[in-house]
Parts: sequence; C-alpha cells; structure tokens
Amino acid sequence: MTAPAVSISGQDADALGGDDSILMRQRRDHARLDAMMNRYLSEDLPPGDLNSLWLDIVRLVFSHAFAEETVLWPLLRRVAPDGEELTRQVEEEHQAINELVARIERSPDDPRRAEWIQQAFALIRQDIRDEEDELLPQLRTAFDDRTLRRVGAAWEAVRATAPTRPHPGVPRRPPGNALRGVPLSASTGCGTWRRAAARPPAAPPWRQRVRSPREARSSWRCVPPAGTAERTRGHAAPRPWREPAYAASRSRLRRPAGRRPGRLCATGS
Repeated sequence: MTAPAVSISGQDADALGGDDSILMRQRRDHARLDAMMNRYLSEDLPPGDLNSLWLDIVRLVFSHAFAEETVLWPLLRRVAPDGEELTRQVEEEHQAINELVARIERSPDDPRRAEWIQQAFALIRQDIRDEEDELLPQLRTAFDDRTLRRVGAAWEAVRATAPTRPHPGVPRRPPGNALRGVPLSASTGCGTWRRAAARPPAAPPWRQRVRSPREARSSWRCVPPAGTAERTRGHAAPRPWREPAYAASRSRLRRPAGRRPGRLCATGS
C-alpha cells in the first residue's frame, strides 16, 4: 500500500527539489495570487488601482493555468494511477474560473460584479488547495530533484507565452489548447515570435551562393533611380550610368592618371 501524498504547502525548498523545481515555482505563484486577492478584498484602493490589480490577477491566473494544462497535467496522467481523474477535476475548476471571469469582463457595470469576483476568488483558492494537496505531491513522488527542475523550466517557458485572458472556447487539454491558445496570446508579446516562426527558414551557409565582386557591382548599377519609370512615360528607361548622378563618378574613373585633381603634372610644350 502506497503512502498518502503529503501536501507541498508546508515543505521547504530542499524537500521540493530546490528553488527552481516545478513545485516551488507553483507554490510561489499560488502565494502571490493569494496575496493579491487578499489585497483586492481588504484594502480600500482607488478605482483605477483596483482595476489594475484585477487585471494583474487575471493575467497570472490564466498564464499559470495554461502552463499547467500544457506541461504538468499530461505528465501527471502518465505517472499517477489516478492522474486522469485528478486532472479532470482541476480542469473543470479551470473552466469554471474561465467562464466566470469572462462574464465579469463582459459586464463591467453589472451590480453583481463584486459578488462574481468573490466567487472567482473562492474557486481560485479551491483550485490552489487541490493542486498543492492532491496533484503536485504526485510529481514529488514520481520524479527526482533534477527532473523536477527540468519540468519547472519547461513550465516557465510555456507560461511566458501563454494567453492572459479568459477564452471559454479554448480546449483544456493539449494539443488543442496550445493550437487555439497561441493565436490568442498576442497581448503577451508573442506576435513577433509567431511572425518569425511563419517566416521561411534561410538556407544554410553552405547552400547560399556568394556573389562575386563583379556581380555585386553590376547589380548595384542596374537599379534604376527613383522616378525613372514616371519620367520615361512608356519609353525605354535610360541606363543608370547615363544618369547625371553617375556621370561624374564614371568620368573620374576614366580620367587619365596624369589629370587627377590636386596633382601637378608636366604637360608637353
């Protein structure tokens, strides 16, 4: 008979695999969320500060949950005998939080907004307790400290590019959540990353053709000056080196060495 899982809430960093392990990263996020929710409910903040604090809570909640569903729960389903049941319960809690926060954002002037926010906070706290008491101890049992740190690094990387807003239509399990969630995370700064990913890869250095100096000079000369097409009005465009901008430079190249400016040359009498 296996020993019951011990909650990670009361253990120190050494027992949880170090400061960079997934267990310590999760617990730090949970503590930060708890402090932010307590501040929201207890302090008499101006409306602007209160709304800013609410947005910070929402961003942390959804990026945290997305990284869990992408990295942790598939891993837990493979190593824990009851991983399927445990992760399904937490995913239902995430979906309930998702829908409730979406309702709050859709109705900023609804008189029930404060009540809905308290309900969302209660669901978040219940989710934290289930994760720290039931799910995360399973990872401590299954993996050594080094693996927990590697999982923590992967979770942190996914969280950095995760959606930060409620999207009830996004699936709760990979690969659907990753495929649907990445396009929704433009507000987290992923637009540049997606554009770079969509750009065709460059050829490797050994496949790239290096132009000779002669080809480089000819390609520079063949670029018509701006406005050439408009000036010709259907006639053949003049060659670039016939343009006044290039005539002086070419005449200098053809000038005999004895006629260079600044040089005193003897001329025949």
